[in-house]
Amino acid sequence: MTTAYLQETSLLDFSHNSIQQLISDKHWRALPTQDAIAAVYNFVRDDILFGYNADDSIPASQVLADGYGQCNTKSTLFMALLRALGIPCRLHGFSIFNALQRGAIPAFLMPLAPKRILHSWVEVQLADKWLDIEGFIIDQPFLRRVQQAYGDCGGFSGYGIAVTCLQKPQNEFNGGNTYIQAEGIADDFGLFTQPDEFYAKHGSNLRGLKKLLYRYMLRHLINYNVKRIRRTGI
Repeated sequence: MTTAYLQETSLLDFSHNSIQQLISDKHWRALPTQDAIAAVYNFVRDDILFGYNADDSIPASQVLADGYGQCNTKSTLFMALLRALGIPCRLHGFSIFNALQRGAIPAFLMPLAPKRILHSWVEVQLADKWLDIEGFIIDQPFLRRVQQAYGDCGGFSGYGIAVTCLQKPQNEFNGGNTYIQAEGIADDFGLFTQPDEFYAKHGSNLRGLKKLLYRYMLRHLINYNVKRIRRTGI
């Protein structure tokens, strides 16, 4: 079974030159396993900015080329990088309530969003345990802007974040689980050895005309809003 958790797929295209070059440049192969996971985690969290790609089911090399991603696309890139390093991982599929996207998605676009949105995190095998890794979705500069605007430590949902304490989210990897949207989970779709299987079964968040509008127009408006928040605050 471990072999399946290291497999390359259409989405986990870790043989792609850009992924191999990144790993070489970062010298991740020289690191102990936990340190390698931490280094990849921090890269996916902060070097790949929070943003909305053209689709959920794009290959890891495209996420890397975009330089931004959300829960599903960042999960694909994270998995591809780990498997390239020989670290077993799998996908856990969910849906989340769309309310946690409010603020990141401008209010005038929220009526177009599905009530429940496909979501995923990555489970990583470290020694004899599986870790839940979700905290890489929101980059630290964007998170700090939200924290500056909402100062307390109560439960918070919005701007792509759903946590029990906004000021102290569980998003630093120190050998344990990390979360940043887990408090917004609606449905649990279970474990998938490959992300390709998850999207083949559950499709994507939008279909038809809405999907085309999102891909070619709406996501650019959302990304502009996310960039504005990261640059100037809420």
